[in-house]
Amino acid sequence: MTSETLQNRCFDEIQIGDTASVSRTLSLRDVQLFAAVSGDISPTSLDNELDRQLGPSDLGAHSMWLGAQVSGLLGKQLPGPGTVHSGQDLEFLGPLPIGEQVTITITATAKDAASRRVTFDCRGDNARGDTIMTGTARVIAPRVRITMASPEEAQVSIQSHDRFESLVELCQQLSPVSVAVAHPCDESSLGAALQARREGLVEPILVGPLARLRALAEQHGFDLSGVQIEDVPHSHAAAFRAVELVRLGKAAALMKGSLHTDELMAEVVSRETGLRTERRITHAFVMDVPTYHKPLIVTDAAINIAPDLDTKRDICQNAIDLARTLGIALPKVAIICAVESINSRMICTTDAASLCKMADRGQITGAILDGPLALDNAISKEAARIKKIDSVVAGDPDIVVVPDLAAGNILAKQLTFMSNADGAGIVLGARVPIILTSRADNKRTKLASCAVACLMASGSLGVGQTKTGG
Repeated sequence: MTSETLQNRCFDEIQIGDTASVSRTLSLRDVQLFAAVSGDISPTSLDNELDRQLGPSDLGAHSMWLGAQVSGLLGKQLPGPGTVHSGQDLEFLGPLPIGEQVTITITATAKDAASRRVTFDCRGDNARGDTIMTGTARVIAPRVRITMASPEEAQVSIQSHDRFESLVELCQQLSPVSVAVAHPCDESSLGAALQARREGLVEPILVGPLARLRALAEQHGFDLSGVQIEDVPHSHAAAFRAVELVRLGKAAALMKGSLHTDELMAEVVSRETGLRTERRITHAFVMDVPTYHKPLIVTDAAINIAPDLDTKRDICQNAIDLARTLGIALPKVAIICAVESINSRMICTTDAASLCKMADRGQITGAILDGPLALDNAISKEAARIKKIDSVVAGDPDIVVVPDLAAGNILAKQLTFMSNADGAGIVLGARVPIILTSRADNKRTKLASCAVACLMASGSLGVGQTKTGG
């Protein structure tokens, strides 16, 4: 019998004292899968923050996950295929934290020939030898021999966003960044700024009508104590003053509130009083796509409608600098078009070729570029192989550069609403990072946008000192 073959034990073959066991190390995926299948979303198993509020225990297994391991032993090993599980009485004596090993053992203790029922004692011991589960299980054992190939495990995708959590945790090791928040006059924008403050990422300066901000905070139970507020009469004045605070060195980043994006960006790009640099202002989504193997930057999906070659050069360089700030030493950049071959009638393909040559000549630095690439062979190594594309970028990009805003916006929203991705929006190319969130963004995405800006501001201004003390 090979490891890929299952063979059962018929009722007549089972002896009192026969035993089987399995050892498993509990992973976060195990917990998430069990929660998804069972519907048990207990905070002590899945939510760190609620778990801390409820008590000191670590996140760990649902108790019945241990029961499921008993069921697996009965169905695969003893008696094995053909077993009918008829009853189970278990007592759970201790927690099983994520990352800890457990050994489940079953031992046959009684048989009833009339019904073919077999009773098993069940026991679960952790790696320290502590018993965390005891009980009994009852089955109807098979009467005929079954030998079968072990079926492949079901391929299940867990829609987790632990990459954003890692960003937030990284920022929590740094000193909070001062952020001017322009007109945070709705629950979404004010709540996002205050949440980022509670998480230790930013120290917000709220720029808006004081009376309105206080009324909003009271309505939604927000705490404004200790938060600096710049009282201005309306959204236009808020945009101007928020940008001014950055120019004066009182804020290291800018955050959009409930005003329109165009209203804020008009102040940012003002030649006299704005935050222009030699680079074009561009936008990027840092996306956590559950079906992709690493974070993915999509650019430009919000600022430049139909960028020319020079603008695309800055779109690339801004995104490369962002990726390097996020810890990607040599980002791979895929320049996306509808096709992967150069066609003089499709400007995006000739632009892609030009951008790659610009990288060869040092006009774009710090990354590996390839293009034109169609989206399939940019994202999938298999699609690239089938089309005989030999490229280190194809199938493994950190950045995808789209041909225009429409394509980028469609791609980002498709990933968000059809692939359950999260996208942290950030504006690049200004003197400071600009946090650009939408009311439709969830709290995790807004916090991640703040985290990205925090890392950028800390790196570019030299203020990212590691926190000390308690």
